[in-house]
Amino acid sequence: MKPRIQLGIFAGIHGDEAASILGAIDFVRQLQAHPELGREYQIWLYPVCNPVGFLDGTRHSRSGKDLNREFWIDSPEPEIHLLEAEIRRRNFQGIIALHTDDTSDGLYGFVRGATLTKHLLTPALEAAELALPRNQRSLIDGFHAVEGIIYSGYGGILSAPPNTHPEPFEIVLETPHHAPVDLQREAFVLALSSILSEYLRLISFAADI
Repeated sequence: MKPRIQLGIFAGIHGDEAASILGAIDFVRQLQAHPELGREYQIWLYPVCNPVGFLDGTRHSRSGKDLNREFWIDSPEPEIHLLEAEIRRRNFQGIIALHTDDTSDGLYGFVRGATLTKHLLTPALEAAELALPRNQRSLIDGFHAVEGIIYSGYGGILSAPPNTHPEPFEIVLETPHHAPVDLQREAFVLALSSILSEYLRLISFAADI
């Protein structure tokens, strides 16, 4: 039997970003309605990565830490220990993190990892623009951006372990926090659906080269 593509989707690492959590749940419904979309994948979904922050309605954990700066630095935070162990265990070929940004007026994303990642994010943002506009500024969240894509980023974010080979594709999707929640949820579903379809197309194309 052909092995399935291992994909991890993470949301709610900042507890006050409810739209990311709801978008992840909506995506499960999309897969239920259109099972062919995920047929080649084994998808591991982590919708509430910061459960205490979610209960408290805060970005940080109850210890006051921004958990999305604590990965792979020997953090003592229990949520980080659990998530790091899970990421190591699954050996994902793709990692997608969902976020909302209260300083942005449009969609954007970060790319890391495998060289094909940009070619996944570009059509994903195009698809999500059916719900919300893209952030076209040249400076987003303090980073240089091109057409809504940032090629650098913060240290300690949720990612594959350092020096993982082969590198998985790693995408961070950001919706504008102050946009209507239903449109943010729709944007996440559109973007995730695009990534799944486009990744299959890209690896099929590469196999034929």
